[in-house]
Amino acid sequence: MAEFKVTVAPNGARRQKRDHSELPVTPQELAVTAQRCQAEGASGLHLHVRDAAGQHSLDAGRYRAAMAAVAEAAPGMAIQITTESAGIYEPEAQLACLKALHPAAASIAVRELARDPNIAARAYALCAEVGTEVQHILYGPSCIAQLASWYDTGVVPGAARDAILVLGKYVPPVAGDPDRLVPLVKEARALDLSWSLCAFGRTEQACLLEAIKAGGNVRIGFENNTETPEGLPLADNAASVAALVKAATKAGHSLQRD
Repeated sequence: MAEFKVTVAPNGARRQKRDHSELPVTPQELAVTAQRCQAEGASGLHLHVRDAAGQHSLDAGRYRAAMAAVAEAAPGMAIQITTESAGIYEPEAQLACLKALHPAAASIAVRELARDPNIAARAYALCAEVGTEVQHILYGPSCIAQLASWYDTGVVPGAARDAILVLGKYVPPVAGDPDRLVPLVKEARALDLSWSLCAFGRTEQACLLEAIKAGGNVRIGFENNTETPEGLPLADNAASVAALVKAATKAGHSLQRD
């Protein structure tokens, strides 16, 4: 049996209140969600922020406000920002976000920064300089191959080995397939990556249980899925975390809270 950590991704870049009334958008809502998810076993929070219209934002001021609210409500919970473009931002803006915040942790989509190799090199160099823990977002074999190339050329420091694997996608909706995990894990291990998994759709929990069994950590939440495995609406992000922890514990796995 395996030990595992849970990160919650409570909102993402695309879903709105109309998709689920308990989707947290404001700093105050994110703080309450963080507190409740921490109580259910989540040790980290993957943070997206929104603008005044509720759209995806990389605004440093909005990030600071949300990070402060979460830190106050859920002391000790790790906070990871994202530089995800969501089809809105170019690599220069993603780099600017990192420059403005110098966050403790940030997720970076390899395929997005690969659009501008010069920006990619600057972003990874900045993170290494200021101590930002980078988590590489890997959507499939091509992303893993790009990351491997960057290790070879020195664009990405050899010590930056944290990654998140993704099963399924948001647009068009494709649910994660647990059977697709094995080849991705094989490639991740070949690069000596410390990996986590997130998965889209109501198969989310099944995918994450397979990841835990394979020795990975997991990320769960309304960014990727708002339904139970049976297709019923989840009450909120905390209910999603609680259900996963219960299922994993029942399977004999052990939750790490720190």
